[in-house]
Amino acid sequence: MDIPILSYFSGGGFLDLGFELAGFNTIWSNEISLEIAKIYNTGMSSSLEKDMKITSNKSITDIGISTHKKEIINQINTKIWGIIGGPPCPDFSVGGKNKGRNGDLGKLSKIYIDHICELQPSFFVFENVKGLIKTKKHREFFMELIEQLRENGYVVDNKLLNALDFGIPQDRERIIMLGIKKDLYKKIFHHDYSSDYPWFLWPTEKYPNAKNVFEWNKIDDPEILKNIPSELKVGNYILNQDELNMLPNSNEYFNPKSSKFEEIKEGDTSRKSFKKLHRNKFSPTVAYGNNEVHLHPEQKRRLSVREALRIQTVPDSYVIDENISLSTKFKVIGNGVPVKLANEIAKSMKHLLDKIVD
Repeated sequence: MDIPILSYFSGGGFLDLGFELAGFNTIWSNEISLEIAKIYNTGMSSSLEKDMKITSNKSITDIGISTHKKEIINQINTKIWGIIGGPPCPDFSVGGKNKGRNGDLGKLSKIYIDHICELQPSFFVFENVKGLIKTKKHREFFMELIEQLRENGYVVDNKLLNALDFGIPQDRERIIMLGIKKDLYKKIFHHDYSSDYPWFLWPTEKYPNAKNVFEWNKIDDPEILKNIPSELKVGNYILNQDELNMLPNSNEYFNPKSSKFEEIKEGDTSRKSFKKLHRNKFSPTVAYGNNEVHLHPEQKRRLSVREALRIQTVPDSYVIDENISLSTKFKVIGNGVPVKLANEIAKSMKHLLDKIVD
């Protein structure tokens, strides 16, 4: 039986999709933006070939926990269920607002953890930017969240993962925190929790430390180039134009408005705004806000919606309604968790939960 999950801050559903493909079932999802909810509804339904719709457009601050328990939680008829989500992260981002816990968006991380502690799911997943653990101020807040979870009956673990290490053509580091109830831990491992015993088997990196292991600065050398896995090269995802032209969302992109589209050399990603991808290298973090523009390696234009989706390892079956604004589409894509990475995390969690013996 598929394991029920509640999805907070659902966005375009990339995290949900990774979990759905691993044997979980999204029974409740939450997205405050009606336009983004349309992207979720269409994209998730087309990918999974079943009806998927955002079930709540309320802000998390307006979701009453007691009502939530009555309407959703009490209707779950399985012993094992979970909550997954990635609270908005600009207030913790290294390149963002850096307001931390006091920012309007930063506060949502604490509220998300409050919901987990009150609703008591069997397990949870929390995804956020690496800035949450990179500065003293943010790290103290993160440790407080972990302590709150432990005090409310959870065994917790966290790890900084880079999508590139998992065969995704993108340098994207994110902190993943997850946990299970202590009573479930005992059912799985048949002893009380000990911090000396690693309880969660994190997914194995296919190419550990890929950013530094491969000689990316020498890709003009054919011998060096052939040693770099093809799935880490962005060209393998976005240069087959005949194939791409047959896919939805492939001809949706912002038209050039700057001479820099022509002036910047292929592979020059050193600029803050305009970055031209190299066909034989990985993409910088897919983050299309903050005036960041990723340019196609060959053509004098920005990436298309489909190309951006591919770099996020979103399946080609995921279709976005053409009536949604381009800026919203790229915002959703940039904010999402690469589906392939979400799926790896989900499979590891499923493997753990399958060990539970009543």
